[in-house]
Amino acid sequence: MSLSTKASPAQLRYANMLFYGCWSSLALMVITYVLYVSGIITPHVPLEQVTQLWGQRVDVYLAQGNIPTGWGWLALIGQGDFMNFIGIVLLAGMTIICYVPLVFAFIRSKEPIMFWVAVGEIVVLCVAASGIFGSGGH
Repeated sequence: MSLSTKASPAQLRYANMLFYGCWSSLALMVITYVLYVSGIITPHVPLEQVTQLWGQRVDVYLAQGNIPTGWGWLALIGQGDFMNFIGIVLLAGMTIICYVPLVFAFIRSKEPIMFWVAVGEIVVLCVAASGIFGSGGH
């Protein structure tokens, strides 16, 4: 039995998507951060108030800043201080995003075990991020 040192097409697809997705996420984080600190996009919590709340407990910060918990931040996505979450979520979700085309590649290449592994990975990661079981999505 010989082991191949070449990456499979599926591995290359995953690696390329992950590479470009991560760099795109980081670029998006930089852009949205600049929009936030420059004041081009109005923040939900003004910068002056953020510096006053830094030393507070998180429950005080959330209450005084009128900040939702869990996935509630999505309602504030147009605000400068929450807009930068887009890049963070994209970066955190890159594994899920990269697995989706693999599912179809494994169907085409008739690899049922790898197909089910990829589907299982997507399901587990989505459930973990959702917070259904009290973790992940908060």
